[in-house]
Amino acid sequence: MREWWQQFSERAETWLLDVIFQHRPGRKAALVRFLLLCLSKVFAGAVKLRRFLYNVRILRDATLGVQVIAVGNLTVGGTGKTPVVEKFARALQDAGRKVAILSRGYRSRPKPLGQRLADKFLLREDTTPPRVVSDGRSLLLDSETAGDEPYMLASNLKDVVVLVDKDRVKAGRYAVEHFGCDTLLLDDGFQYWKLAGRRTDVVLVDAQQPFGNEHLLPRGTLREPPSHVARASVIFLTKVDRTSEARSQEIDRLRDRLVRLNRKAEIVECQHHPLYFEDVFTGETHGLELLRGRKVASLSGIAQPESFEAKLTEIGAQIVLARRFADHHRFTQQEVLDAINRGKKRGAEMLLTTQKDAVRFPKLDRRDLPIYFMRVEIKITAGAAGFDDAVRKICFR
Repeated sequence: MREWWQQFSERAETWLLDVIFQHRPGRKAALVRFLLLCLSKVFAGAVKLRRFLYNVRILRDATLGVQVIAVGNLTVGGTGKTPVVEKFARALQDAGRKVAILSRGYRSRPKPLGQRLADKFLLREDTTPPRVVSDGRSLLLDSETAGDEPYMLASNLKDVVVLVDKDRVKAGRYAVEHFGCDTLLLDDGFQYWKLAGRRTDVVLVDAQQPFGNEHLLPRGTLREPPSHVARASVIFLTKVDRTSEARSQEIDRLRDRLVRLNRKAEIVECQHHPLYFEDVFTGETHGLELLRGRKVASLSGIAQPESFEAKLTEIGAQIVLARRFADHHRFTQQEVLDAINRGKKRGAEMLLTTQKDAVRFPKLDRRDLPIYFMRVEIKITAGAAGFDDAVRKICFR
């Protein structure tokens, strides 16, 4: 039943995205876009009302007496948020802070439906402790229980506490009381206004698709209007490509727009920089030269697979097969084996995926091709002084 629901929801999501970005012609698609536009007007009103209620203190936020850094997007998915969270966590840890990453755990395993319904209708306070993905020493949960991004962060940051809970005030209090943390990093927290205090807001803007089609959900991919970038203390421009004059001019125009919206924020330009390739099952690592001149198959379930595939080509690989699934897709053994078999028929010498996808890979009975994921990190290409200054302000505020 669960597998059927995943397939249905992914097909519906793909169809809806095609409609939103006008890849589907016809009267039916046009009617759906009109209805979505009406709903997006309602959504915009709800966003503004919620922000107003927090501003006038009808909805109350909480403070925990520690530093809070909220990292997030204006759009839904695909900006490369997880490596930025990792970079902040490393920088703050190196500066002497005791860091905890608080995540909602998107598509992690929820509590049983009956228990959730009972809690909601009986107005019971949720006293369940947050899920501890990492206690700063050991990785304690798998990716299905923790969620993809929390598991990946915990794997890459061995000395950072990672907690998962929808209520990040409760999770933050747990991090302070049980682990002695003095700095809380909210993964995907730009819209989480319930946790305030000594707070720094960091917003990511994808330089390739800054604000989607400029419409709010569900007609577009915006969670908030672009003008709300004014709340940020730091703006990360991700996936910056200045390899041509035309692209460089586009980046400059985007920077000018961001400056008009927010004159006080530091603007940091960055790229996703490949480090090495690691075998999904054995942990064996290889340098980037592994791909040069080689035929490869790619398999991904992320929001923007084009960026991943372009990076493989840039490194020197020849992609003979590219299999794409919906974001956060949990692969079956048969899907991976199908990709291997089809890749072999086209001469592929290996199967490549992302680290985010690798944490969702099933165990395989056989592997006719080696399977590697690409380990990446954020490389700052402009505005490094602004990033360092933001870290200093957080550490010595």
